[in-house]
Amino acid sequence: MTPEIVLEAQGLHKVFGSYQAVRDVSLRVTKGQIFGLLGPNGAGKTTTLRMLLGIIEPDKGERRLLGQADTRRVTARIGYLPEERGLYPGMRARDAIAFMGALRGLPWAEGRRRADERLPLVGLADAAGQKIRRLSKGMAQLVQLVGALVHDPELIFLDEPFSGLDPVNQQRLEELILAQRAAGATIILSTHVMGHAERLCDEIAIIAGGERQFMGSVADARAKLPLRVRYRPRNGAAADLAAILPADAAEHGGEWRFALADNGVEPLLAALVAGHFGVEGLAIDRPSLHDAFVHIVGSMGDGRTVEEVE
Repeated sequence: MTPEIVLEAQGLHKVFGSYQAVRDVSLRVTKGQIFGLLGPNGAGKTTTLRMLLGIIEPDKGERRLLGQADTRRVTARIGYLPEERGLYPGMRARDAIAFMGALRGLPWAEGRRRADERLPLVGLADAAGQKIRRLSKGMAQLVQLVGALVHDPELIFLDEPFSGLDPVNQQRLEELILAQRAAGATIILSTHVMGHAERLCDEIAIIAGGERQFMGSVADARAKLPLRVRYRPRNGAAADLAAILPADAAEHGGEWRFALADNGVEPLLAALVAGHFGVEGLAIDRPSLHDAFVHIVGSMGDGRTVEEVE
């Protein structure tokens, strides 16, 4: 069965004055995925999200959400947590959530009921009756997140949702995102923190300088870098060993270090066994998504490096 496409964009462009914010970005997301939109701050992620949602129109290109080019037709089926947080400070938490649900067509009483039901899931069981101004920044952010999801949307956009949350609440948010996917939702997660993306995302797109630099699975991104191997033989002459190791292999105090493609591990082990070198120590380090991100994006145009993003 062909996967259902819930989001598709072709050749999105956006210019603000003389600044090219987004250039020729194309995306494709299938139903039930957690899709990561990754990039350093200022890369064009938020502008891309806003074009996808119809908040701003692209200067060129097309997009479809849930099969519709006019996003207004599917507003009630979409949830959105913007990068800029904003709730009425005088509202009580349950009413703020009910209000956000009402904007998507959810009856007010049902929104209040769901608020009382779901706030405990993010550790805010006692916050329902409190005014937003009395909550911490992180608590208010979780209230806004609950409000963005209160109408049970099919397609969810989360723009830097972990910003400002402590580690405990970051974990709660990860669990909530996974629960939304388990319930059948598709999630678009915009972030510059690679750890969250590596744990959560099925596929990712990396945007830098307003352009899409990569799209594929996390494994595909990591596969762009070789494995790093540290090997200590049990016996055998160094010259004989060097003859079967990769060309970049270098010895450091009896330990050999080199890079190796993923499909080269088994042939190397077979050669070591055949040569009777033995194994006193062997460590294989796989590149992280952060490593792959740095490799794919490289140095930014303003002199910053993407190593600054975490």
